[in-house]
Amino acid sequence: MKEINIFCFGFGQVAINFIKKINNKNIKINLNTTSRKNTKKLKLENVNYESFQFNEKTYDTSLVKKLENSDYILISIAPVNGEDIVVKYFSKIIESSSAKWITYLSATSVYGDHKGKWVSEDSDTNPTSPNGICRLNAENSWLSLAQKKKLPVQIFRLSGIYSNQKNILVRLKSGTVKMVKKENHFFSRVHVDDISNILYKSLKIFKPNEIYNITDDKPASSEEVTLYGSKLLGIELPPAIEVNKLESKMLKNFYKDSKKVSNKKMKHMFKYELKYPSYVEGLNSIANNLT
Repeated sequence: MKEINIFCFGFGQVAINFIKKINNKNIKINLNTTSRKNTKKLKLENVNYESFQFNEKTYDTSLVKKLENSDYILISIAPVNGEDIVVKYFSKIIESSSAKWITYLSATSVYGDHKGKWVSEDSDTNPTSPNGICRLNAENSWLSLAQKKKLPVQIFRLSGIYSNQKNILVRLKSGTVKMVKKENHFFSRVHVDDISNILYKSLKIFKPNEIYNITDDKPASSEEVTLYGSKLLGIELPPAIEVNKLESKMLKNFYKDSKKVSNKKMKHMFKYELKYPSYVEGLNSIANNLT
């Protein structure tokens, strides 16, 4: 049985799904992860699993040896105070590690507003939100490090992530959805299963210093998706609200940007057929399993 050493900076829904995907492939996994606090580990069968504390102020020094011996490194930690804390604390260790695959999970917010037009990996990056600005700075940190030290780094720009646990249907049922109306506002999404599938494929199909948009085929307005979700559940639409009436600064920033994110490069490179080509297939599957 093949044995691999994986280090995950951050262990949220994408990283967890990725490990579960590998764990179905008859591979022995030595997994090391980080969390901001000393949290209880998840139960993962057939995985030799250790978790270490790491945040912007401190880290467990015993993780260093594990990081040095890692074959694969996945970074899903968001920038803190405008900088990538993994690069800040561990760049020298990663440089000398045995890693042959380093993937930084960024976001399509780096593109900023493109007035509803299509964007590809070659499009201008003009982020308008603090999150987008920080993500672009983090990307540049990783790519600069990769080029200087010849490290095997790739960047995945993820669009809006949804899953069986976190999605518009769950929010509609809980009454927390705001029906925001804004003309020509397009937003791209991707199911977490498709992200983990592509991450798995990239273990074998890998080209360093590349950037990929990870997204589905159908950008759509939040209004369109909310309408579809309401029909699936057979419930009334939430009350409409104007963008300028939103109290959340994060939501206001979200509605500043409008773009349709292309996945042509992703599909071509990884020869991948999406499990959920759009929110329609994704939400239909989730609805069939809702309790």
